[in-house]
Amino acid sequence: MNELIENVLQWGREKNIIGENGKGNCYAQADKMLEEANETHYAVATHYLSEVKDGIGDTAVTLILLADMYGWTLEECLEHAYNVIAGRTGKMVDGVFVKDKK
Repeated sequence: MNELIENVLQWGREKNIIGENGKGNCYAQADKMLEEANETHYAVATHYLSEVKDGIGDTAVTLILLADMYGWTLEECLEHAYNVIAGRTGKMVDGVFVKDKK
């Protein structure tokens, strides 16, 4: 996984999205992430499994690059999110976990 993430980061530097010569910006990268997530959503809705897999991967790429733009790693962001949800309680409603209100 670390090698894949480094490959994505290297690709982002080569494409001048991130890094010293990076011309990407956080807002545009977040827009790209939403675009990829929406494509994934559509693929799930239409049961197009190869596109679901591609969409998950493409969304992960955009998140890796967005995290880097803020000086974070994907692992740091995932750990932060896990620490928030680890003690969360709730229930399943129509196939979705709904957290309890505080």
